[in-house]
Amino acid sequence: MSTNDAAQASSQSALRSSCPVAGALDLVGDRWTLLVVRDLLRGKRRYGDLAASSERIPTNILADRLRRLERGGLVERVQYSVRPPRYEYRLTPRGKALSPAIRSLAAWGLEYVPGTKVPPDLRSTIKQDEPAAD
Repeated sequence: MSTNDAAQASSQSALRSSCPVAGALDLVGDRWTLLVVRDLLRGKRRYGDLAASSERIPTNILADRLRRLERGGLVERVQYSVRPPRYEYRLTPRGKALSPAIRSLAAWGLEYVPGTKVPPDLRSTIKQDEPAAD
């Protein structure tokens, strides 16, 4: 392991607090990461498919988030073509474990964020309950 790799590994293992919410947010709490995980949960595997999401994640940020997710053990990169070298991305069991959190965020967004809606390809899989009484 190079000195730079060792420094990155130690900085990733250093927690800013023992709070599990803070620790989770350190790994997946930016603007884009959970959207990448959402797309991987929905079956997208290739970089171009991830880049084509409706939120239009900039490609440099997408590449960075995929590397971070891979370093964090949430995503694995698997080569599917040697010439030219091409890869697809798959969630590890640790990454798949984020599914309930993403579903909860989606349910919260449907209830409390005006203008949000269930994507057509997921309408049959997501139960839309009556809005909660305030």
